[in-house]
Amino acid sequence: MRPEIRRHRSLAALLLAAAGIAGIAAGTVSAATPGRAQEGSPTAQVEHYLDGLSSWTADFKQTISDSDDKLLRAAAGHLYLQRPGKFRWDYSEPSEQLVLADGKQLWFYDKDLAQANVRDMDATLASTPAVLLSGNAAVGTQFDISALPPSDGLQWFELRPKHQDSDFQLIKIGFANGELAQMWLSDKLGQITRLSFANAKRNQKFAPDLFSFTPPAGVDVIGRGGQ
Repeated sequence: MRPEIRRHRSLAALLLAAAGIAGIAAGTVSAATPGRAQEGSPTAQVEHYLDGLSSWTADFKQTISDSDDKLLRAAAGHLYLQRPGKFRWDYSEPSEQLVLADGKQLWFYDKDLAQANVRDMDATLASTPAVLLSGNAAVGTQFDISALPPSDGLQWFELRPKHQDSDFQLIKIGFANGELAQMWLSDKLGQITRLSFANAKRNQKFAPDLFSFTPPAGVDVIGRGGQ
């Protein structure tokens, strides 16, 4: 396998992890959801933050560190989320990349490498927190949630996946005045992904083609699936 393809696939996996967990922000929880958490519990507090969200957009900064806290990658850009099952991460730094889910397929596009990778969403996201994007289950059905002491002006919660096949060992989410502000993810390899969000807007209306992608001419497309 060519080095640039290995680099692309490795990066794609990291971007998917970040995109998947950020999908929590777009989770809509109905007040009538069976098994809703007890009022006032940490789970209920998180679900309350997420109630009524149909879409979400924000600027983001992202860092990925290894188990020794050595910085592996820093990036920034803008994201868009829309329920059910759609998200778009436009990376502008350090290079132009795109992670896009159209509800059926997941695309990774690297402009510099002139490569795009496409895969089926169901298979790709099955073991990630992104399942919250495409389902109606309350957050508490997917995670054990506990409250953490406030820090840096944020209210923090810890989420531990209930399913052993999850790619993540531990997730922390921080809210400021009811808005998602930071995320912290630890995966099975010990890598830590940190995300911070700014200029967030809820329930915006997006153009229909925002969550569609057509590879530019000359781009090497890997894994077209059923296309």
